[in-house]
Amino acid sequence: MVIGVHSAKFPSEKQTENIRAAVMRHGIHHPVVNDAEFIIWDHYAVRAWPTVVLVDPVGKVVGQQAGEIDADDFIPLLDAMIADFDRQGLLNRGPIPGLAPETAPGGLLRYPSKLLIHTGDRLYVADTGHHRLLEMQLSLDGFSGEIVRVFGAGEPGLRDGPVRQAQFHAPRGLALHGPVLYVADTENHAVRAVNLVHEQVKTVAGTGRKGVGRRNQGSPTEIDLRSPWALAALGEVLFIAMAGSHQIWVLIEEQRLGVFAGSGAEALVDGPRGEAAFNQPSDLAYALGHLFVADAEASAIRAISLDGDMRVFTLVGQGLFEFGDVDGKGEMVRLQHPTGLAVALPDGTGEGQPPLLYLADSYNHKIKTLDPTSGEVRTLAGSGVPGLMDGPFLHAQFFEPEGLALNGRRLYIADTNNHQIRVADLESRTVRTLALV
Repeated sequence: MVIGVHSAKFPSEKQTENIRAAVMRHGIHHPVVNDAEFIIWDHYAVRAWPTVVLVDPVGKVVGQQAGEIDADDFIPLLDAMIADFDRQGLLNRGPIPGLAPETAPGGLLRYPSKLLIHTGDRLYVADTGHHRLLEMQLSLDGFSGEIVRVFGAGEPGLRDGPVRQAQFHAPRGLALHGPVLYVADTENHAVRAVNLVHEQVKTVAGTGRKGVGRRNQGSPTEIDLRSPWALAALGEVLFIAMAGSHQIWVLIEEQRLGVFAGSGAEALVDGPRGEAAFNQPSDLAYALGHLFVADAEASAIRAISLDGDMRVFTLVGQGLFEFGDVDGKGEMVRLQHPTGLAVALPDGTGEGQPPLLYLADSYNHKIKTLDPTSGEVRTLAGSGVPGLMDGPFLHAQFFEPEGLALNGRRLYIADTNNHQIRVADLESRTVRTLALV
């Protein structure tokens, strides 16, 4: 029997309804305990996330290991234990009464995560919970969208080929270069390419296996990746937020793949790109010679200068255990697990003005803005209470929004746990739910 014990770091993760949503989002079928007060954590002397504890049929701890594991490493031990306790007649192979898996809701969308706008009227959606991508034709007013193409069979898997037969597994990040839509196929640990003209899908990076260690030799499709989460295309260069290894990788012309920034340590460390460290980077955005990074687990926004120096620096955020909901400037700002970024560049009348970053401050259930030159953060929309409510910016409600895409004066929001796309009208300062056809 597998029992998950959820001892949360973030306040938002201590709420049972949020845990239930995460269980459904990740397709978890074993029971999960909400250990909000760290009672089980303390009783088992746990000191790190994650920790695996093996308990025998009479309740004794027979093994414990901290850190990410490869399940295959435990098979010989489990096989030996099962055989031993079976001989002793101590195993109970019957089901535990009263347990039933959570059932994810139905609907056109299920846990949408990342968005991409193309040519002003096309919206691409990573329909993550349905393991597919959607192409929508937006209405003239931008408040409704007609689904015109579906990419993916809707069942989790790793299969190339025609778009309706191809398979993805929890796809997230999207980037467009010419007629090719690149996809961070997170649970497949791969990067896929959808040719929008020929309607074919192919794998351009990753093997389908989760990467372990630092091996990154060979062609892109011979290298194991680790939870690619977001993408940013700059010509023939595709940047990859590799959340599982806390790094930014780069794929060049679909021929060369490797680490671009990050030592692989989970920490908030600035400096030269090879020595810097990230914390589950979850989105990327490019503007004015900088690659901006939503460094989710550190509740930080980082930037990488793409000039000759190529250094990493922090705009807001203090580290893994400094989080909250505080607007302001610089060191006083607190976010809570931001996962989405969008950039507004100055128009022709805004000469000399800096770009403005929009942030999906996911665990605060808010959309915020960040001035990258002053470090000032302001709440744009969201009351901070999880829910689904349209209306004026500060009265509207979201539920762990993850992805953003800007289209003129409208900001499209992947409202992940609400299974909706929301539209923030920057002129009327109101939020509406996108009507889907």
